[in-house]
Amino acid sequence: MKKLITLLAAVFTLPLLAADFPDGSPKFGTDYKAALEMAKKENKPVILVFSAAWCGPCQSMKKAVYPSKEVTPLHDKFVWAYLDVDQEANAAPSSKYKVEGIPHIQFLSANGKDLGNQIGGTTPGDFAGTLEKVLVKAK
Repeated sequence: MKKLITLLAAVFTLPLLAADFPDGSPKFGTDYKAALEMAKKENKPVILVFSAAWCGPCQSMKKAVYPSKEVTPLHDKFVWAYLDVDQEANAAPSSKYKVEGIPHIQFLSANGKDLGNQIGGTTPGDFAGTLEKVLVKAK
């Protein structure tokens, strides 16, 4: 019984940890379809962050890159979605974008066109540079 309780606690706690973002983070949604709809409505490109609570580089990006001073000025230029690969609801988009390693960050235009991706962690400065290039491609 103890093992079952521990397992259930882990199952319900991991998604909460994955969704726990530090102050200064972009406004992450957690629903793939809602992110695409919002992007179309607001005419903004999309950043899909495929991640997991157990992924060290993913957690490092969440804590040090997304809320960084280099990336913060770009927050409002995108629709952001944080998609936990361990959640069944994210299986279809994970498959669609061929997510094999995480963090896998997929960039899409406002109408859903593929603008490329980044796999693996990076520095705040490099990520900000990538976002600037994505904005140019999105126009």
